[in-house]
Amino acid sequence: MARPAATEQDTQRPKKPKRPKDVTQLHGHHVVTGSELRATFADDPTVRRGSFGRRLFHGIVLVLLVGIIAAGAVGAWAIMNGVIKVPTAVASTAPSSLCPTTTFDYVPNETVNLNVFNATSRGGLAGTVAAEFTARGFKVGSVANSDTAYSGVGVVVSGVKGQAAAFNVQRNLAGTDYFQDNREDGSVDVILTPGYEGLVEPQLVDQTPGKLLCPREDLRIADKSKWPVVPTLPAGQ
Repeated sequence: MARPAATEQDTQRPKKPKRPKDVTQLHGHHVVTGSELRATFADDPTVRRGSFGRRLFHGIVLVLLVGIIAAGAVGAWAIMNGVIKVPTAVASTAPSSLCPTTTFDYVPNETVNLNVFNATSRGGLAGTVAAEFTARGFKVGSVANSDTAYSGVGVVVSGVKGQAAAFNVQRNLAGTDYFQDNREDGSVDVILTPGYEGLVEPQLVDQTPGKLLCPREDLRIADKSKWPVVPTLPAGQ
């Protein structure tokens, strides 16, 4: 049976509008919108505290990194320009307990640059001994008092360059112990301690080759409190 033709009235009848799609529903489930999500987190104080804490932590880390980089740059500049001295293996001036094994010839008295220090309670002893060394031809520089817990006759101290001169001094001042420090010149220090009794008579000084005399092994290693305290001298002395 044929379908009746549409009348003019039917063609002019307005079509019923379609129901708009609900974007908050998907297959029967509610879809959370961006505004709902922001509102949820904005109302949650724990979220706000966590976010602030993370930002604060990141800021502190950034500041520390910048400070470390800046300090490193300043330190490198200071080292390169000599403002900061980097310690080395020879930076310490503390006396060494190692005893040289070299055999030395007796050098002329006139070639020895000597500093004399008094570590005893006898006033004027350094000046008296310095005058005696001068009379023998030694070049005496500094004459002063010192302080040391080292006991014995006396202490002779020099750098590597002054070891031959130190050997000469030990032959003139018998019974002394030798210590090496890090000075770069050939000067020698004599520290007179309570056991000092006098220089060897000039005509009795042994001028044959020999070695420096150092403290006993047990004293050098076990009792460092008795090591000499070497006075600080101006450069070149």
